Amino acid sequence: MTVAAPDLSNIRFWVFDMDDTLYPPEQGLMGLVQKRINAFVVEAVGLAPEEAAVLQRQFLDEHGTTLAGLMANYAVDTERFLREVHDVPLDGLEPNPRLAEVLKRLPGQCFVFTNGARDYAGRVLERLGVADCFEDVFAIEDADLTPKPAPATFRRMAERFGLDMQSAVFFEDTPKNLEPAKALGMRTVLIGDGHGKPLEPHIDYQALDLLDFLQSLSFKDAAA
Repeated sequence: MTVAAPDLSNIRFWVFDMDDTLYPPEQGLMGLVQKRINAFVVEAVGLAPEEAAVLQRQFLDEHGTTLAGLMANYAVDTERFLREVHDVPLDGLEPNPRLAEVLKRLPGQCFVFTNGARDYAGRVLERLGVADCFEDVFAIEDADLTPKPAPATFRRMAERFGLDMQSAVFFEDTPKNLEPAKALGMRTVLIGDGHGKPLEPHIDYQALDLLDFLQSLSFKDAAA
């Protein structure tokens, strides 16, 4: 359910997906990653690029990431996959000092929970200028390569960060990745248009832009 005036005054644990959440998808970074994933699948599986793209979408729907689908169906060098597909230039990614300011003003602690690789996450956060806004990052290696939306991965993330679920919120651009968070008791915020899919009950709020949403919050009644 979406509401005009979000109330997150009780939140002390702020968990953010990274790609297409901390920055707008229009900046094109994930398109570069997808091209490298496609090239990897073409080589690993021996498909034409168009067929590889279809297989990628199937793996995303069924397994959460292309890598998880490859691991379930083929012998694949996982370290090489993570290294090659995330080795993309970040030139098109715009630093966002205003986002850094707003994140630092949030009451409590901020974390990143991503299906991306650890080194890649570090590069992206540094490029955005928000790396020092976060207490910790939970990357795909920390999940033993089992991606969101696997409930076990959410539980591992929550344990790692020491979350109190009733005072935690998760921001994410993929609707299905919010469902396990809601099941654990977290508040959920969908960033973006949800890829055109209708909103479901496990989504508490929706915002087209993360910065606009965070700037709309009021903490005047929150403890310092």
